[in-house]
Amino acid sequence: MDHSHGTPPSPADRPARLAVGLVGAGRAGSVLAAALARAGHQPVAASAVSSDSLDRAARRLPGTPIVPPDSVVAAADLALLAVPDDALEPLVTGLAEVGAFRAGQIVVHISGAHGLGVLAPATRVGALPLALHPIMTFSGRDEDESRLAGVSWGVTAPPELRPVGEALVLEMGGEPLWIADEQRALYHAALVVAANHLVTLINDAADLLRAAGVEQPGLALAPLAGAALDNALRSGDAALTGPVSRGDAGTVVGHLDVLRGRQPSAVAGYLAMARRTADRAIAAGRLDPAAAESLLDVLGGHSAAT
Repeated sequence: MDHSHGTPPSPADRPARLAVGLVGAGRAGSVLAAALARAGHQPVAASAVSSDSLDRAARRLPGTPIVPPDSVVAAADLALLAVPDDALEPLVTGLAEVGAFRAGQIVVHISGAHGLGVLAPATRVGALPLALHPIMTFSGRDEDESRLAGVSWGVTAPPELRPVGEALVLEMGGEPLWIADEQRALYHAALVVAANHLVTLINDAADLLRAAGVEQPGLALAPLAGAALDNALRSGDAALTGPVSRGDAGTVVGHLDVLRGRQPSAVAGYLAMARRTADRAIAAGRLDPAAAESLLDVLGGHSAAT
């Protein structure tokens, strides 16, 4: 069954109204549990420890009892495990050891890095495992809830549960994107490059502009970065511009000299991205390897694409 273009699930595939338990009322988990509530499911319990998590649960899941994780899972038809990646395996193992999971219960984690293997302790007792990961970053602000509309989700499930996973995503306003279990780590690495590394690049650029005397770097960067992102998504490597793609070794030398003197912490990142840009420009035929020789010498004398 393919719901990739937003076709509503058939009544037979649509999950019944479910009692939802949220383990981890963090920035993502609280938004997703609220989205399930808007779809007609019933939040029955949540776990929260920090003051921020308690506040999020009170705002987004009003009236929902705050109880320990094993009590959350015991009360739920759908247990939503929304904890950090490294905490997921010990959480599932510990819940299984105390007998919190049961046969027929839907157990969902929202980690992009993990597939179904991390849910094996629950699966062994007959629980139904789903890995549902929204391809969106959550800031903790109120607009997070509206950002879910139209977002793609990485869905990984046993074949017989695929319609259930897709239906839950559609109910939350998302678009299911099927990810094979063995491709989960590669899928997540791609998203980290696109989102987390992009934030680092933009913030490094903003720091450099501030050092150059620009008081509001965001205003200067927004049109440029927005256009570059749009061009890259539309045109791939044809969107490459700038001194590396032109082979302007002198300009790159000038950049490296000023960075070493004014912002040495930015040198390693500049070099790494310039080398990668050179690789892609050469592979795409936008930079002739012979013309790039002096540039590659400046960048360390080697390039993966040469």
